Amino acid sequence: MRLATRKLMDRAFTAVGLAAIAFMALALLAILVPIFSRGVGAYVFRGTVEHRRQMLDLFERGDPGAVAAEVAEVQAARQPVFAALRAYRAEQAAAIDPAIEAAARLADREDLLGRRIQRAVDRLRAMEDFEQRIELLGRIEHMMREQGGPEARADVDLILRVTTELEEQAEQYRDLVQRLRSLLGPLPGDEERILPRFRYGQARWDRALVKQHDVLYVESWDYSDPSGMGRQVFTPRRALFEDTALVEIFDHVEHRLEAMLNPRWTFYGRFLTDSSVDAHFFGGIGPEALGTFYLALGAMLFAVPLGIIAAIYFAEYAKPGRVVSLLRSCVSTLAGVPSIVFGLFGLSFFLITIRVSPGKSVLAGALTLGLLVLPTVIRASEEAILAVPRAYKEASMAMGASRWRTVWTVILPAALPGILTGVVISMGRAAGETAPIIFTAAVSVGHGLRIWEVFTHPTPALSWGIYNLATEHEAVDEIRHVQFGMVTTLVAIVLLLNLAAIALRARVSKKLRG
Repeated sequence: MRLATRKLMDRAFTAVGLAAIAFMALALLAILVPIFSRGVGAYVFRGTVEHRRQMLDLFERGDPGAVAAEVAEVQAARQPVFAALRAYRAEQAAAIDPAIEAAARLADREDLLGRRIQRAVDRLRAMEDFEQRIELLGRIEHMMREQGGPEARADVDLILRVTTELEEQAEQYRDLVQRLRSLLGPLPGDEERILPRFRYGQARWDRALVKQHDVLYVESWDYSDPSGMGRQVFTPRRALFEDTALVEIFDHVEHRLEAMLNPRWTFYGRFLTDSSVDAHFFGGIGPEALGTFYLALGAMLFAVPLGIIAAIYFAEYAKPGRVVSLLRSCVSTLAGVPSIVFGLFGLSFFLITIRVSPGKSVLAGALTLGLLVLPTVIRASEEAILAVPRAYKEASMAMGASRWRTVWTVILPAALPGILTGVVISMGRAAGETAPIIFTAAVSVGHGLRIWEVFTHPTPALSWGIYNLATEHEAVDEIRHVQFGMVTTLVAIVLLLNLAAIALRARVSKKLRG
C-alpha cells in the first residue's frame, strides 16, 4: 500500500471517528438538555402563596406571621370573585322562587300526596344550596306528574320548565366552580376536605396559568373535517354567563391572577429530602432517593466481594479446562440475561424459597441487584488484574512472597483503578434498574426507612417512582414536575457516579505511579 493511500485512509478513519464522537455528544445533549431543563423546575420555580401555605402547614417551614399577612392580602384580591359567586347564587335563588310557589300550591291537596308534597316544600325552603333545591323540585314534579291529576298540570309544567333551565345553568356553574377551586383552593362556604390536594390552590405559577386557561375557556372538539380528525376548540366560558353576575369573574381572573396568587421565585432544595404528601401532589422525593441509595449500596456490598474473589480465581488460580470454560460461559451468559428475569428469580428464590424477609424488602432487592451486576464486576475486575504487568508478580514471588500475598499486596493494588471503575459503573446501573426491584423491593409510596428497617421493609425508589408516576398516577399532568425532577435526580446520580469513577481512577493511578 502506498504511503499516500495509507495517510488518506488514516485521515478518513480519524474523520469518521471524530464524526461518530460528535454525533454521540449531540445525541446525548438532545436527550439530557430537555430532561434537565424541565427537571430543574422541580427545584427552582415561581411558587405561589399556596406553596408557602403548604410549607407552613405540612412541614412547619416558614414565618407564620408573614404567611398570614400574605394570605390576607391575596384573600382581599379574591373578594370580587367570591362576591360574584354570592351574587350569582342569589340570582339563582330568585329564579327558582316561582317553581317553589307552584310546589306550595300543589301542597294544598287534602290527601296523602299533599302531605308528602308539603314536607318536601318545607325541606325545600330550608335548603340553601340551589342545586339541591333543583333536585328536590325534580322529585316533586315527578310525583305530581304521575299522581297529581290534570288539575295540577299547569303547575307541574311550570316546575319542569324552571328546573330544566336551571339544571343546565347549574351544570355549567358546577364546572366553573370546580375549576376555580382547582386554581384558588377552597371557596367560602366549602366544607373542609381531608386530602391536602383539595385544601390548597395551585402552588406553582406555571400550573396556575394552565388552570387560568381552564377557567376562561371551555374545551370541545370539532369533528366536521371530512378526514375524521378531531380539532380541539376553545370557546370563551364568559359567553355562558353573559347575563349573570358571574360575568365579572372572567376579567378578574384574566387580569388579576398575580394579585390573587402572588408568585415568587422559589428554590426548593428540600425537594431532594422531603417526603411526598398525598401521593406526590406536594412534598419531595426524599424516600425515593434514600431507597435508591440503600438498594445500590446493598447491591455493591453483596456483589463486590464475590466479584473480586471470582476474578482473582479466574485470573490467578483457575487452570484451563472444561469446568473453567463452563464457569466463564455462565458469567458471560448472566451478563446478557434480561433484568426482568433477575427480578422473577429474586422473587422466587430470595422471598419464596429462602425467605430472607417476610415480604418485599430492601435486602431482597439489594441481593437481586447484586446478582444482576455481579457479572460486570467479575469481568471488569478480571480484566484489571490481567492488565497488571507480569513482571510485578514475578518480582514479588522472586522475593519469597506467597501467591496469595502477591495477589493481596501487589496485584490488587495495581489493578485497583480498573476494579474501582467497574464497581462504580455497576453501582450506577444498580441505581437505575427498575425491573429487578418491582417484585422484590419497590413500593409506590412510603416513608424513608431507618437503617435497621432495610431487612424487613420495602422502599420507594427513583426508578420505580418514575415509571409509576408516568403510567399509573391518577393526576399525571398535575405532578409532571415531580416526574422530571425524579428523572433529573436519577440521571445526575448516575453521571456523578461515572465522573467519580473517572476521577478516582485517575487519582489512584497517579498515586501508584508515585
